[in-house]
Amino acid sequence: MNTEEPVREIRINPVVPSESVLVATERGLRPRKEEERVPHDTRVHVASCPFCKGNEDRTPPTILAVPDEDNWEIRIVRNLFPVLGTESDQRSLSLGLQQVMDGYGHHEVIIDHDRHGIEVHEMQASHVAELLGVYQRRMRELLAMDDRIKYVLVFKNFGSAAGASIKHTHSQLIAMPIIPENIYNEIEQSRNYFSRHHQCIFCNLIDEALTFEATIYNRDSGEIRRKIDIGQYIVEKSERFIAIKPFASRYEWEVHILPLRHQSDFTLADQDDLADLAGVLKRTMQRLDRILGGAQYNYYFHTVPRCDIFSDCDSSYHWHLEICPRTTVPSGFELGSGLFVTTISPEQAAARLREAL
Repeated sequence: MNTEEPVREIRINPVVPSESVLVATERGLRPRKEEERVPHDTRVHVASCPFCKGNEDRTPPTILAVPDEDNWEIRIVRNLFPVLGTESDQRSLSLGLQQVMDGYGHHEVIIDHDRHGIEVHEMQASHVAELLGVYQRRMRELLAMDDRIKYVLVFKNFGSAAGASIKHTHSQLIAMPIIPENIYNEIEQSRNYFSRHHQCIFCNLIDEALTFEATIYNRDSGEIRRKIDIGQYIVEKSERFIAIKPFASRYEWEVHILPLRHQSDFTLADQDDLADLAGVLKRTMQRLDRILGGAQYNYYFHTVPRCDIFSDCDSSYHWHLEICPRTTVPSGFELGSGLFVTTISPEQAAARLREAL
């Protein structure tokens, strides 16, 4: 039974202050539509699946295979239905106030594992580390080979509500000639914070999670209004990485994983970093599965772009991985206002995730 005091407050994203989250825990008592859970698929091989081993002729040619094309455990191919492509050389058009840029870029599928139904939390940590290394390697290659690319986004969709159209475990990579707005806003706001305080805002958020505690009292009655304990938002911590429940979480079970040591560029993480990150990611996904088993989700990496306008952001930006389980259907209020609503307080969610293993 939930004994937590009801919370109804608007929380401001400290990194991008224009983004707000409405925490309204009593809304969780109302009848509501939840996203369906995805039944666990234990199948190792599916004859009709184009991503299963032996069906390589049903996909575009292999771009990269690990360890090799005959014995692959991870395989990259071009997306058969890309959102961006390399077919056109048209640069841009101006139609009065209407601006058009050619849909140029690279869209690739990363087949995460040769086993059809395996989930991230079931993979060996060594395989997850290998997968992270493949993400990193392909990002570096695309940035080096194509000077039109400004940003490479690596992401994973699990479940149809999260955008997945094929059940075989896979991730995707899109290299684009623009910097997405949410990335731009994060990096620009981080740079502004650094110019004022000479510190990385993400590093400060990590320090607060590890060291900060406070008690706020009602001035009239003296009763405690809010108490923040050390470690209240920490879900998982290792030698090199930390998993944190954001104070202003957009999704009820959202978790961010960040390197403890300041680093702006995911592609510069070394092998020891990737091995450590793999363990934190695997355990975090185990915790989420223990509570939400079968929840649909997205995860994606945010890293500093490699372009001139952000060439001075290595000290101000901090790469990270965002995990966003899709447990509810957005309402008209959320879509119309851009204000996310969560019915579980981040403090309670973090506590439950810590207790899950």
